[in-house]
Amino acid sequence: MKQAPIHVEQTDPFRWRVPRTGGMRTEGLIFADAALMHDLEGDQCIQQVINVAHLPGIVGPSIAMPDIHWGYGFPIGGVAAFDEYEGVVSPGGVGYDINCGVRLLRTPLAVDQARPRLRQLADTLYRQIPSGVGASRSDLRLSPKELDRVLARGAEWAVTEGYGTERDLECIEAGGRLEGDPDAVSRHARERGKNQLGTVGSGNHFVEVGYVSEVYDQAAAQRLGLQPNTVTVFIHSGSRGLGYQVCDDYLDRMVKAAAKYEIELPDKQLCCAPLTSPEAKAYLSAMNAAANYAFANRQLMSHYVRRSLAEVFGPDVPAATDLVYDVCHNIAKFETHDVAGAKRRLCVHRKGATRAFPPGHPELHERFRDIGQPVLIPGDMGRYSFVLVGTPGAFTETFGSACHGAGRRMSRHQARNLARPRNILQEMEERGVLVRAASRATVDEEIPEAYKDVARVVDVVHAAGIGRKVVKLTPLAVVKG
Repeated sequence: MKQAPIHVEQTDPFRWRVPRTGGMRTEGLIFADAALMHDLEGDQCIQQVINVAHLPGIVGPSIAMPDIHWGYGFPIGGVAAFDEYEGVVSPGGVGYDINCGVRLLRTPLAVDQARPRLRQLADTLYRQIPSGVGASRSDLRLSPKELDRVLARGAEWAVTEGYGTERDLECIEAGGRLEGDPDAVSRHARERGKNQLGTVGSGNHFVEVGYVSEVYDQAAAQRLGLQPNTVTVFIHSGSRGLGYQVCDDYLDRMVKAAAKYEIELPDKQLCCAPLTSPEAKAYLSAMNAAANYAFANRQLMSHYVRRSLAEVFGPDVPAATDLVYDVCHNIAKFETHDVAGAKRRLCVHRKGATRAFPPGHPELHERFRDIGQPVLIPGDMGRYSFVLVGTPGAFTETFGSACHGAGRRMSRHQARNLARPRNILQEMEERGVLVRAASRATVDEEIPEAYKDVARVVDVVHAAGIGRKVVKLTPLAVVKG
């Protein structure tokens, strides 16, 4: 049967409304400018916004960020909140890479100090931080009991083992630890994760050396230690094979749960269970455990970054290299929000979206409470990335959420075809970016043209008032899987 045309109404230069029709329980809200909306023509992601609006217990609109693109069930760049009693949890609203996220380190180096040794640093990072498909050369082997501790304690486990400092934990969303139950994680998932801790993985994951090339908010930049020309390191990775397997395991259970609780689904990829059900509680316990694995994973890689900096620049540099922040962008979390003048506890799904809590929020560590939560928005490997802070507008309108990156504009297959006759590594070096990678295929899939211009995405977020720009970062060297 041919699908009916989707009706979308522009309400201001940066917001688009998808009216409630048919079985929708709420309307859709898309953040984008006219050019970004034009790019979505023919993409199924707007239909996915509509599909999410059909789910029981949804509170507020089904939201899409300006980096929206097609995903499994929920669109990537999607945000949806559900009532704790009437709502559901859906693995499709979190994704396969549970707690895929980003952390940003700032070094004491200025860009002119780093440039003469940049090639050495790129080579050292590539050697020190395992990257690529599968086990990824990890030299850390976890016993079953040690893996349990990782799943229960997250980044705190890594710091206790000497891979970082207590200060790091103050600069991680949720302190780097959620209430997870290792027993909810299957044997197969554990097997996949036991040798992958401290690894980048493949696909769009990376470690990137860059520098602060532009400052938009001097006061916030100074508070975050992001002064002009400061050298930074981005880490983008998640829960690796363990998180993927957790999602896969629970999708099967959720298909049965949706039938058991007679939940009508416009798309079976939105399979879900009531938040009060044993199926939902088991999934959330396993999801949180996988999220803890991801927090520990990025914490361990931060240790490897500091070790690399020591090798190239001497021992004083890593000692002065601080964590700016670490954010999740594939997660479902219980949070308290104001809805129609009343406080309600909601399960907020963010899939390819970043938490963006405002100044004064009690969940923020005191060091950020006056400026708002840092929001880390990586772009593609050839252009730029951004740091923002959360705003009251985000908390009011998007359940404290912003975009998470540039968003793909072409498939991996299309990108490989476009890159095949070219030497992408040489092109990148001519643009001033050194690339180290485990395979050509990954580099070809990640060409800058495969992504939207993240500056346009961030400008929409800033102009709509759901985030505030602080600095722009320009890449110097990238390690890919």
